[in-house]
Amino acid sequence: MADLQPCPLRTDPSSSCPPDGRWQFNTNVVFRSDGLLVARYHKQNLYWPEVAFDTPPQPEIITFDTPFAGRFGTMICFDILFREPTITLVEQGLRQFIYPTAWINMLPLMDSVQFQRAFSLGANVTLLAANLRHDRRKMGGSGIYTPLSATYHHAQKGDPQEGRLLVVRVPVLDPLWVNQSVASEEGVVREDSTSSSATDSEACHKDSCSDSPPSSPTFIASMMFDQYTFVLLNETEGEVKVCNGTFCCSLQYQRSPQSSSEELYALGAFAGTHTVNGRFALQVCALVRCAGSDPTSCGQEVEEAETKMDFLLEATFGTKYVYPSVLASKLVLEQPEHLETAATGRVSMKHSNMTAGLVTACLSGRMYHLDSE
Repeated sequence: MADLQPCPLRTDPSSSCPPDGRWQFNTNVVFRSDGLLVARYHKQNLYWPEVAFDTPPQPEIITFDTPFAGRFGTMICFDILFREPTITLVEQGLRQFIYPTAWINMLPLMDSVQFQRAFSLGANVTLLAANLRHDRRKMGGSGIYTPLSATYHHAQKGDPQEGRLLVVRVPVLDPLWVNQSVASEEGVVREDSTSSSATDSEACHKDSCSDSPPSSPTFIASMMFDQYTFVLLNETEGEVKVCNGTFCCSLQYQRSPQSSSEELYALGAFAGTHTVNGRFALQVCALVRCAGSDPTSCGQEVEEAETKMDFLLEATFGTKYVYPSVLASKLVLEQPEHLETAATGRVSMKHSNMTAGLVTACLSGRMYHLDSE
């Protein structure tokens, strides 16, 4: 909802108070079961069309307590991509989030349920996400996500316009609500590994080591308005590596015998600042199905695929905030079979036995500390 708040009119040019002496904020409100207002949050990170709203003078870090599951944090839509308030809440120990959104789906990397799931996995939290349904604006996709499960609904074009109610029993993750060790056991999805005994693809942790996969021809194509460096997957199985500057992604893959030989796949890498409709620093490894048979189609929107693939995707990130996702045909989420994060920043995502064709497999690192540069 919109919330009008009075603000002091000042002659100071740097004051954020509008000329009419009131701020108008995009706002979350939280009510207790008896109707008492217990929390109010004003959105910090406005998306570009939100010209009717103001940015709060200071970021608001808002939590509220419940009698059934402990403490929750709250944010709105675009906030999920930024440090304030989302990561500040995570770093304060919040493990449960309420998240209303009007998310515009953007394949192949930023579909609503795809990123909702990725955030839950990467931040190791429970996320209750409620999106608008607006087909013309490509809005839709809501869910209840824990580090170990995903219950979601993503309407397709032509589906009835009625809303969908999702109900699922999930573990309480608030460490103050339950015994800390129990909460940790229920919530762990990644393993921290500092051992020198390697996984089956961990022979090389440095991007420049001599036993890296042989180099293949690379090309540049636009994906999500960013210039990715790509390498094609030309074989039924193999290893490929691609670098964007000094940031490199490695992939071992094997297509299923029933895979479509006509579907083109590529591994893309990007390290830099995204600047369209928002500014944020990224390191991304993405295995994507290309929209056509021409390499220039790699990175374009694709919703369906027939090719199933076993893979191991790896990179060394300059951030501990890496959000993993596996998106299958017709916007179906798959739970990565194995995720591992090493002390070196090396992140590995292994997956096999897909239930549907692979649209995207992605490791998206957010370099929050570089956003202001």
